[in-house]
Amino acid sequence: MTAALEALVAKAQKVQMTEGQMREQRLSFVYGNTHIENDMITREMVAAADEKINREEAAKAR
Repeated sequence: MTAALEALVAKAQKVQMTEGQMREQRLSFVYGNTHIENDMITREMVAAADEKINREEAAKAR
């Protein structure tokens, strides 16, 4: 690895993502992977599924 790349990796390791940023990253990953298999999958469908799962988990936690 070059020194410049090592410096970037070290800097990236210190980044603290917010909950919102992590959610967007997760949704992007899920959409990208599911859309490859089924081009009828939309970003809106992925977001709706994520919201449903969050609601279900919150209900279980009560």
